[in-house]
Amino acid sequence: MQRSKLPYFFLALSAVLAISAVALLFIRPGSPALVEQPAVPEPSPEPPKKPELPPAVPNLGEMPAPEKPEDVFKNLGVGVEEVDPSELVARIAKAIEAGDLATAAKLIGKDALDPKTLERLKNLATAQAIKLRQPGGVREVGELELNALARWSLELDGPEAGRDRIFLDLRRNKGVWSVEKITLPPAANEPIPKAILADSLGTADAFLQAVLKQDFEFARAFVDPATVSDAKIAGLCILFEEGGYRLRPSKPLRAMFQRKNTVGYLANVETKDAAQSAQFAISLRQPPAPSNWLVSEINLDQLLADYARRVAGGDVYYSPLVKNPQGGDTLALYFEFDEDEINPRTRRQLEIVTMILKSDPGKKITLSGHTDSLGTDGYNRSLSDRRADVVRDYLVKAGVSEEQIITLGKGASQPRRPNVTETGEDDPEGRRANRRTEIYLDF
Repeated sequence: MQRSKLPYFFLALSAVLAISAVALLFIRPGSPALVEQPAVPEPSPEPPKKPELPPAVPNLGEMPAPEKPEDVFKNLGVGVEEVDPSELVARIAKAIEAGDLATAAKLIGKDALDPKTLERLKNLATAQAIKLRQPGGVREVGELELNALARWSLELDGPEAGRDRIFLDLRRNKGVWSVEKITLPPAANEPIPKAILADSLGTADAFLQAVLKQDFEFARAFVDPATVSDAKIAGLCILFEEGGYRLRPSKPLRAMFQRKNTVGYLANVETKDAAQSAQFAISLRQPPAPSNWLVSEINLDQLLADYARRVAGGDVYYSPLVKNPQGGDTLALYFEFDEDEINPRTRRQLEIVTMILKSDPGKKITLSGHTDSLGTDGYNRSLSDRRADVVRDYLVKAGVSEEQIITLGKGASQPRRPNVTETGEDDPEGRRANRRTEIYLDF
């Protein structure tokens, strides 16, 4: 039997293919083993940069001279408009404090400035560096027209009272605010008026600022004595002091109504921590020329209600200001049952009364003591005498002359509230309001 040669054929073919594959591996074009890679030249180093020289500083003789007021005025436009009036006032304040007259003038605009006012502003800035009080350097005074004309004040740090404010009146038109008027403080050689601005808002603001400072005499200069009693002014001082009130920073005085010779404002106040707010109404009238505006009415109902809620435990009758049976207003100090001692709250009230009396030895007051209905007539008369006397003794010890004080004891004869309910039962709340000493300011 003859053997097949086919397996030898395939074996030889496999060997040939293997040798061909190895040969192709060594002779393939572009192979790293056969193609020499060109040398890559190294980058040449960049030449070193020359150091930049600082800009040349001109000599002092080359510095531009400050613009003159008349030159600034020539370049003025209509002023800057802002949606937020506080932002515009803050920008003006910043420019004035920096001594940048040109920027301040451009912000204010030519409608509110003239060369003379610019010159006065320059003199004010060059007399001494203008600095604003911190905090509270920018203050909103209130509204002359509801949502249309507002007044702001720049409170200057350093000048004496009366020369320490710059007022800006801003007008709202088509949703934006611009300066309509600027009022500068009196110059050093000019007298200081009681109110720099003698219009209704200026008078109302000056009056309330005096009350906040507990300056009774200065506040009294802005009221019509025929319609606003001294007791009401003193009562407002006591309310502000005891209630811890201050004018609200935003819209402190809002215009309510405007007539030819009468205007009304709503005074917005808040506690010093801004946690509680209240308000009261104040009206002013303008007597015949040359008299200025005067505070003609103060409605304290809402303020007294808030005071009673926060300070007097919710008792609206426990008020420092009450109606006098003979007309007008009277201050009231309250006592605990069957007591004739002055408590800390009463002392704070009497400090204000003391200040008023010591400011003018010619002023006189009448103190009338009162009791509730419990007890005999004789005992209550004696207790009411002691309640009037203890107030007198405190005032005398504080420096008030005895000749300025008249004391009376009324017993239970003049209650402010009923001592019993309609059904005849005892009324402790009513009796509480009757245990008092009233101070009638007979000025």
